[in-house]
Amino acid sequence: MDWDDAYANAAHIPGAMDYPPRWAASAAAFRAHARGETDMPYGQHPRQRFDIFLPPGRPAGLMIFVHGGYWMRFDKSFWSHLAAGPVARGLAVALPSYRLAPEAGIPAITADIAAALPVMARLAPGPIVLAGHSAGGHLVARMLCPDIALPEPVASRLARVIAISPLADLRPLLRTRMNQTLCLDAATASAESPVLHRPRPGLPVTAWVGAAERPAFLDQARWLAEAWPGTALHIAETRHHFDVIEALETPASPLTDAVAGGLGMG
Repeated sequence: MDWDDAYANAAHIPGAMDYPPRWAASAAAFRAHARGETDMPYGQHPRQRFDIFLPPGRPAGLMIFVHGGYWMRFDKSFWSHLAAGPVARGLAVALPSYRLAPEAGIPAITADIAAALPVMARLAPGPIVLAGHSAGGHLVARMLCPDIALPEPVASRLARVIAISPLADLRPLLRTRMNQTLCLDAATASAESPVLHRPRPGLPVTAWVGAAERPAFLDQARWLAEAWPGTALHIAETRHHFDVIEALETPASPLTDAVAGGLGMG
């Protein structure tokens, strides 16, 4: 099996190179008129920053969205527009950046998100929904694992987790060339794989994946649903790895419903 090809998304998506500049333009256009604050710190590193966008009036809750990029690429500034749907439903939306590989290994990146959560949580009341895409799906799933000691005031507010196209088992990545940058070994890949942990009980989890994604990502979503009892598996028709998140721009989309609808948020 060609493991590099198995986890290569851009090579199998027509017009793949057009997506990042389009994301950046949409994000900038959203920030130009959005309410909120940008570049707020949760640590000392220049990448330990987050943006928060607010609805009119008092937020009904908080969605935290963690971006993807195989822990090696992008930052919060590419994804601001994905706050549009949840904000329209009355949620505040926070988007953190984090340190990237190879400067930081995946355990340190996981620690960044765990450190960011309490800081972001202080800025909006109500239940907290964690959502993340690809590597971000891995990172939000990791927040439910027993080795992540979230402060109880934050943990008690967690209402659901939506892992979009998640990387739930990192062991296959040991066989890819990208591991020259990620620097995973067998022990770290296992420790950082949500499928090998038992999640915090009683918290609804959804593994959300596009029907047109690479088979490896369909497998990863299924593995999480199989490993974590009660996890829902949603396969979005026609969607691939780069457009599966676009539904968050729309207030009434199934994905935005999954974030907000079950919590009575508009």
